[in-house]
Amino acid sequence: MKKKQLEMQLERLKGFSNPSADKEQYATPASVATDLLYLAYLHGDLESVCDLGCGTGVLAIGSALLGAKVVGVEIDPQSLRTARENATRLGVEVDFIRGDANSVSLKGIKTVVMNPPFGAQKASAGDRGFLRKAVEIADVVYSIHNLGSEGFIRRIVEPCTVEEIYRIKFPLRRCFAFHSRDVKTIEVELYRIMCRRNGTTRQE
Repeated sequence: MKKKQLEMQLERLKGFSNPSADKEQYATPASVATDLLYLAYLHGDLESVCDLGCGTGVLAIGSALLGAKVVGVEIDPQSLRTARENATRLGVEVDFIRGDANSVSLKGIKTVVMNPPFGAQKASAGDRGFLRKAVEIADVVYSIHNLGSEGFIRRIVEPCTVEEIYRIKFPLRRCFAFHSRDVKTIEVELYRIMCRRNGTTRQE
């Protein structure tokens, strides 16, 4: 599937019906999901994939469209229902499970893809737990974070290493009362993180 075709498919998916600001439930735009997934695809990293904190399933479903075997983990039951509906809509199989990203137990995962909460809201635990779990269960992690997070990310994922960082535009659509614009485009950072021991990945 070509990159533009993937983006067009992901644009068909339903977003959050009643998003929570405290949980930072911002939908991952199709364009951003496509950038992340196509980078993983070109690196040959879309085999066994976990979308950690999958929300309504855009990264999980996009991974499945590109041929991956996928697990989507989400704690919010309403979001999971939407994710399952979205997978059915595009005719792909994803193993969606309800679980806390900090405590879920998974094996056989090569790659984690995620757009974790940034920690902007007081009730949000932020991305620390997501990052720690991601590097615990996977060889490769693709993750989206606030601009200027490099030092923090490197400290959290040690001894894993940040291999690549890309700046990408993230169109943030109005979904909460405190948003003043219909769309506000911000810059975020997309990280590719590798987990190696003695020069090899964990599963090699």
